[in-house]
Amino acid sequence: MYRKILIANRGEIALRIIRACRELGIQTVAVYSQADELSLHVRFADEAICIGPPDSNKSYLNIPSIIAAAELTNAEAIHPGYGFLSENAEFSSICRDNEIAFIGPPPETIDAIGDKARAKSTMKSVQVPVVPGSDGTVATVEEALTLAKGIGFPVILKASAGGGGRGMRIVEKPSEMETAFNMAQSEARTAFGNADMYLEKFILKPRHIEVQILADTFGNVIALGERECSIQRRHQKLVEESPSPAVTPEIREQLYKAAIAGARAADYVGAGTIEFLLDARGDYYFMEMNTRIQVEHPITEMVVGLDLIKFQILCHAGEPLPDWMHNIKLRGHAIECRINAEDPARDFMPSPGRITAFHMPGGMGVRVDTHAYSGYFIPPYYDSMIAKLIVHSPTREEALNRMEVALDECVIEGVKTIIPFHKQLFKNKKFRAGDIHTGFLDTFKFEPDKD
Repeated sequence: MYRKILIANRGEIALRIIRACRELGIQTVAVYSQADELSLHVRFADEAICIGPPDSNKSYLNIPSIIAAAELTNAEAIHPGYGFLSENAEFSSICRDNEIAFIGPPPETIDAIGDKARAKSTMKSVQVPVVPGSDGTVATVEEALTLAKGIGFPVILKASAGGGGRGMRIVEKPSEMETAFNMAQSEARTAFGNADMYLEKFILKPRHIEVQILADTFGNVIALGERECSIQRRHQKLVEESPSPAVTPEIREQLYKAAIAGARAADYVGAGTIEFLLDARGDYYFMEMNTRIQVEHPITEMVVGLDLIKFQILCHAGEPLPDWMHNIKLRGHAIECRINAEDPARDFMPSPGRITAFHMPGGMGVRVDTHAYSGYFIPPYYDSMIAKLIVHSPTREEALNRMEVALDECVIEGVKTIIPFHKQLFKNKKFRAGDIHTGFLDTFKFEPDKD
């Protein structure tokens, strides 16, 4: 087991990792930018080191500074959390070169799975269904057009090294291909330093379903329920729930088998997520694999009763997954709302600034993961999420009601948040009925409070 872990992240996920490490008896090192000096992860870690100015490129993405901090504090391992360097093959490789354990996949796995075209090929090799599309990258507009005509419009262009909706364009007809291809390629080159594109059939009104897996170094891979992540705005998730209201026991069994086969094909170790698209007929298709812990991991923890980050650390430390974990059953229903410092009345414009009042709900079946507090200054340099509100109840209907009550009890003043958006969403009849898809928010209109 590791004696000391450096956490190469910030905010609520850094706090979440610190908590898991303390329960395992592991010392922690927090790194922080100058803008995060008063963040709670700095306060609660055993040690803390400033690694640079507010700009993430000079701090949380600054690999030499992070490695130097690990060496200075004699940290044996680095946990990257999610975002930043969590899926960076170069960072994983540099950790290995410096004899520091990386709590994530080796660089070869990150490269193989992070490249969507290669990941798709890997999944096809073990009979995991994939969306019809190119076998690899598409080099030219002409090649993309030929493939699209064979598959049938609409199609979607995606950055091979991408994520978060960047480098992605839907093409409805042949005349749109050239402009869409050039724009997606340019955006991919800017965002990821890689302009490679691939092409897929665009599935109308799909659900975004993901399966959580844990894998140890002894070949054990366990699937731990699915998450419904279809409530998205511009490909960014806002609400997640587990289990999905659309997944039957039969579909769940198929998704488990596919996720486990895919993880084994990738020689995966640790916590990971296999993401699928589920159509109205119940057919599912592999979309991508995330080689890290997910933002929405708490809802899985609530329905399976496990600390995923503790088991992620244990897997990388060479501990086998216990046999009883193969028999875990889902218990009840969990929902997560991301609380972002954004103004939904102004097209979700970020709202950095000082929080003047902060009260989050509690009680039976309510969990809050946050690094915010009254007096905390939300910096403008990073992601706008300041909290995750999670509820757990015996049924989906009860979970929906519990979340409505919890949202009403939230008090955050001094900045705008998307809590009013969530309150309206949870009163929507289609949402409450589970009649949702990835384009649901395109037709959901937020009505600002006239007061």
